Amino acid sequence: MQATKRFSATCIEQLCSEIEDSRGNEVFALGYLDDQGLVSRLVIRARGNKDSVLALQHWSGDADPSDDPSHAPDVLIHNHPTGYLVPSDEDLNIAGHAAEDGTGFFIVDNRVSKVYVVAEPARRRKRVLLDADTICAALEEGGSIARKLESYESRPSQLGLMRLIIQGFNENSMVAAEAGTGVGKSFAYLLPAMRYALENDERIVISTATINLQQQLYEKDIPLVNGTLEKSGQGPAVKAVLIKGRGNYLCHRRLGEALRETELFDDEKDDLERITAWAETTATGSRSDLSFLPAESLWSRVCSEADLCMGLRCPERERCFVLALRKEAADARILVVNHHLLFADLAARAEGAGYDSTVVLPPYTRVIMDEAHTMENAATSFFSKDFSRLSLYRQLGRLYRNRRAQRLGLLVRLAALSRQEDKLDDGAEAVQFIRDTADALDESALNFCRADGNFRLTPADESSIAAALTPLLLDLRKKISALAGLIRDMLETVPEDSVDDPTVWEIKSITRRLEAIGSVCGSFIEYQERPEEVMWIERHAGRGAAAKSTGADWAVFTVTPIDVAPALREALFEPNKTVVCVSATLTVADSFTYWMNRSGLGHTGTADPSDKAVLTGRFPSPFPYSRSVLLGVPRDAPLPDDASYRAFVDQAVTQLAETAGGSALILFTSYESLRSAFAAAAPVLEEQGIRCLKQGDDDRSRLLQAFLQDRTSVLFATDSFWEGVDAPGDTLRLVILCRLPFRTPNEPVFKARCEALENRGKSSFMELSLPESVMKFKQGFGRLMRRSSDHGVVAVLDGRLLHKRYGEFFLRSLPETGRSFGEFESLLREMERFLF
Repeated sequence: MQATKRFSATCIEQLCSEIEDSRGNEVFALGYLDDQGLVSRLVIRARGNKDSVLALQHWSGDADPSDDPSHAPDVLIHNHPTGYLVPSDEDLNIAGHAAEDGTGFFIVDNRVSKVYVVAEPARRRKRVLLDADTICAALEEGGSIARKLESYESRPSQLGLMRLIIQGFNENSMVAAEAGTGVGKSFAYLLPAMRYALENDERIVISTATINLQQQLYEKDIPLVNGTLEKSGQGPAVKAVLIKGRGNYLCHRRLGEALRETELFDDEKDDLERITAWAETTATGSRSDLSFLPAESLWSRVCSEADLCMGLRCPERERCFVLALRKEAADARILVVNHHLLFADLAARAEGAGYDSTVVLPPYTRVIMDEAHTMENAATSFFSKDFSRLSLYRQLGRLYRNRRAQRLGLLVRLAALSRQEDKLDDGAEAVQFIRDTADALDESALNFCRADGNFRLTPADESSIAAALTPLLLDLRKKISALAGLIRDMLETVPEDSVDDPTVWEIKSITRRLEAIGSVCGSFIEYQERPEEVMWIERHAGRGAAAKSTGADWAVFTVTPIDVAPALREALFEPNKTVVCVSATLTVADSFTYWMNRSGLGHTGTADPSDKAVLTGRFPSPFPYSRSVLLGVPRDAPLPDDASYRAFVDQAVTQLAETAGGSALILFTSYESLRSAFAAAAPVLEEQGIRCLKQGDDDRSRLLQAFLQDRTSVLFATDSFWEGVDAPGDTLRLVILCRLPFRTPNEPVFKARCEALENRGKSSFMELSLPESVMKFKQGFGRLMRRSSDHGVVAVLDGRLLHKRYGEFFLRSLPETGRSFGEFESLLREMERFLF
């Protein structure tokens, strides 16, 4: 073929010149196509000899970012000095790999008069860059979005955040943005994301930490943006799909199995019947659509689970809610997910599933992480592995149990299918052996947890661990392996026409789960050989006074990675073109360093070409903190290690809440302090008609609902209530932070992370304890002001804020407010004047 049919005249001249300068030897180049399909630009990558040349295909940084999203060339080009334009075996190998990404492969002669097309290039869709002015106009005064929002006020910080996110999309960069309360971050990322998805036909994943935000995005914000896109003539609606973990969806096949074993659900039979009736009418099969909340034990028997899914072999596949959702997601351009689900997908891809096919989610290359301050904790939870005797009991109960002199379970059904009823006694005995060993292990583990409620395995405790725990862990792993072997022997004799029986699928799944527990046992046994992980045991308490006397407490064995940043970097930041991380709390004293290092976005210190540009920006809240919030810290507050501290807190909480007339959220760092303050304050406050609510007396959602409905109530709460509480208006006018939220030093994972930092010559206090506490402190402070019209007081009862040098880190991380840093009595008077 004539080269003029594939190359522009300029490129022919350039390539001829390069070959001549290389004395006629082989030259390797990257080619970029113009709109007519001609190679119109070249980047020379290597020069060789008469017979070969290095095929350097790493193009990062060589191409103009406007060419295409990945900077990838359209064609790989090299010359054959002999003029014999037939590809060698090595040429074909390189061309085959390149073609997987749509890249073509050309061979030319030294005069570039002839070209042999080994592989045709896929015509790449030209990327459309976002116009920041056009998109921002929607949120400016009179804009298409602004007109639809009640009491809209232009927010410069929101527009600034949007411009940063647009830059991230246009430049294929990473983005870390701190957007204070009231900035309107959802619209700031939705408008660019939906516009980019529409213009470039790309899929974008939006991940959140809370179901509430997922629902708000999907049900409220996305439809509003879609409506404005359509009405303004900027394009059709962008299809969005809300995806939850598959455990949230009903499985028709498993429901049928449960119905056939109704004797297992004597106490839940009515709920099972209600689920059955609902299953015939629900469009989504999502548990959130149920009009009642079924017991977790019941729902776990009927929900969809990945390792129990029969896929296309399932007799109920035509009615499968998960398959229907996957079909919807396949042609959606916006996927609204949660962090745990996203990590499940990323982990599978990083472990070999690849990035070009559907795994948990359809393929994507751009991600928005909302509530990004929770990423490390979410990833830590996801990558941890655990088991307890109760979780082991659940799996064993699925395999075999006696009920009213009747043998039940998967082993009974497998024995019938495999025609090996004679092995059922062996299976029953193996199940009992595992239960007995689990009981003994649990009892021994609880002895280790007596002091702090948890125990971390360290070399210092080697002798006691070796004597009391290791033999039982070895025994449990051995007995699980024996039962798994017995089950596999029985599976081998299952007739060919029964291999797709649900019993076979379920028992294989249960076996894998048991073996995973055996694997955790192995990690505990080898704890000294796994310095990158923490092995720890935690006591979980049974409820009620009787539970203690009957030994209802149980131990949970957990394996947790010390550092999740490398996994996040490898799975999330490196493979994707754009990752936008946004939250109200990402900085400590104006710096992103702590969060970036913990999340995997921090610079590795290498010259790795995979390191991408990171754009950062802080966008302060538009709320009038300086006139609407009073920050009070009593100078005479004792330090937490002072013997008088608890009595001071108990008295201060009572007087502050009494002076404010209720409407208070009181946050603690321990249940012990909470109970003490509640016991002191509740009688005084309730005598004045102020309802007192305490965490632990009801589930979180009902407790919050009661607090929101009673404008003068006071809520005493701890850890989980430091964030996610949205109580605007007079419902909340006083937030009391009783103590700076430093992590308990004996918490196993935290302690291991501190030791890892110290071993690297770093200060665990400055690198981990202090910044982590500051970020949580900011979250607690942020509970007060949720709307621009809110007005109230944040009181901090920890003297360290004023008397320790590091207190300045906390104060610098807050917006400018009014301040009352005098004696406690002075704070009471100033607070009363400020509120009333």
